[in-house]
Order: sequence, then C-alpha cells, then structure tokens
Amino acid sequence: MKRALRLIRRRASSSIPVLLIVVALTFLLLEQASGDAVDAYLLSIGGGDAALTQSLRQAYGLDQSMWARLWLYLSSLAMLDLGWSVAFDRPVLDLILERLPNTLLLMGSATALSFGLGSALGILAGARPESFRDRLLSTGSLVLYAIPSFWLGLVLSIIFAVQLRWLPTSGIETIASGKTGLARAADIAAHLVLPVGALSLIYLALFLRVMRAGMAEIWPLDFVLFARAKGLSRARIVLRHVARNALLPLVTMLGLQSAAMLGGSVVIESIFAIPGFGRLAQEAVSGRDAPLLMGIILVSAVLVICVNLLTDILYAALDPRVGSSEAGT
Repeated sequence: MKRALRLIRRRASSSIPVLLIVVALTFLLLEQASGDAVDAYLLSIGGGDAALTQSLRQAYGLDQSMWARLWLYLSSLAMLDLGWSVAFDRPVLDLILERLPNTLLLMGSATALSFGLGSALGILAGARPESFRDRLLSTGSLVLYAIPSFWLGLVLSIIFAVQLRWLPTSGIETIASGKTGLARAADIAAHLVLPVGALSLIYLALFLRVMRAGMAEIWPLDFVLFARAKGLSRARIVLRHVARNALLPLVTMLGLQSAAMLGGSVVIESIFAIPGFGRLAQEAVSGRDAPLLMGIILVSAVLVICVNLLTDILYAALDPRVGSSEAGT
C-alpha cells in the first residue's frame, strides 16, 4: 500500500506539466486550422451576414487574440470548466460525461478480454516452445495482428448481424426498449459482443506474442534450470516461475497500448454507431468545434495517464524492486 501511494503521488505530480503541455500544443495546433465553429455553423444554415458572424464570434469569444483565449481557457480549466460547445450548444463537460461511459465500457471489456485471453494463450504457446501448439498459436496471432480493425469489424457485422441475425448491428442498447435491471444488462452485452470482439482480437494477438516471447527468453535462465533440477512439476514451473516473470513486459505493453486502443475505439464506434467518445470526437472535427475537441483530447490524456498509473501499480505488485527503487530517489 505504501509503495502504491508513493507511485500515485509521484505520477500525479509529473502528470500536471504533461497535461499543460498537451493543452497548449493542442490549442496552438487548432489555431492553425482553417475555419472555426462559427464558419461551420453558418455553412450548415446556408450562410449569414457580417453582423450575425460578428455577434456569434463575440458571443463565443472568438474575436479575442489567440493568447487571450488560451489564458481564458486555462483559467476555466482551473475551475474544472471545459468550455461551451458551439456545435451542440451545451457545456463540453456534460457532453463528455454523457458519452464517456460507453467508451469506457467498450475499452474496459476489450482490454479485459484481450489481456486475459491473450496472456492465457501466450502461456499455452510458451509452455512448450517450438511445439506444434506453439507454432499454431503464433501463426494465428500473426494473422490476427495483420488484419485492420475496421475490416474485421465490418466482416463480423456482415456475418453475425446481417446474415445470421444473431446479434444487433449497431448501437449500445435497443432504443426505447423499456428494459431495466438484468434485462437491460443482457441487451447491452449483446450489443457489445461484435464491437468488443473487433477491438480486442487484434490486441489479443499482440499480448499473446509478447507473452510467448517473454517466456521463451526466461526458459534458459538459471533459476528455471534450478527449479527443474529440484524436480518441480512442469505446470508449477510454468505458472510460478516462467509465466510470472514473463508477465512483466506484458503489463508494460498494456499501459503502452491504452492510447492505441482509445484511438481504435473511434473507428469501432463509427462502424457500429455507438454513441461514445470516438463518435463525439468525429462530430467535433466535422463541426470544427474547437472547445469540444480540446475537452476530448484533455480527457483522453487524463485517461491514458490513469491507465499508466494503474499499470505502474500492477507492475510494482509483480516486481517489489519498483517501489523500493523509487523510495530512495
């Protein structure tokens, strides 16, 4: 517990400058883009005169200088105010809190499935290197890893939703179904089967290959040879000695792939029409809604930092040297 608290304190203090840099760079990059939310709004309504354009720019603060707007945005962030969405005419924080749970549910389910099943299959492959089972699983993982997520999502949707009609084609739940409790949970689970499968299968292949490679490096080490000389069973050697040490790089890979999985959810949510974080980002880009896009990027950075913090805590639980090394620094 002390090591976990120490890690949380150190990561929290180092994450504040990271978030400030992300906000500043994102703001400056969006400033270089042509047009803004007022231009997109006027285009959607068929245009407007100069007086309407000027009044809208004044209402949303777009008539001020770039540095004045950056300072105003940073001041609002200090009060946990992410601004006002021009395209949706709603607070940015409300839109994010409305869509974020769907993305977290999709990402959490895909991460749990890919990490759990990928590590288990990696242990099966690495338990007997160069065996037929190892080659079969390694070849299958390579094929899965080479498949684009959008293509896999479309294929799964065509087969299981359109042709076989086993699963829903889109959405996070049946609209106006009136279901509650376990019935609603089952309905949401049925809607998540295809998007979670499409998002998790590629990362499952990655985790499998990393786990298998880690076990292959550990088998020739001295402590494994000593365990075999003691007469321990192969299953105990695999689970207690080889797999546990091979799990460390897999945990590191889990933290590194969190940002990639968040980006992959954008494509999956678009294919399966899930009202989540990814589709909200797509709508913000198409509407040139800079405040909304800034809020999405900021919250995404916070999510990645939180996932990496959890990864560090899990890594410290597996390797006691992590906490002890940071205690003296």
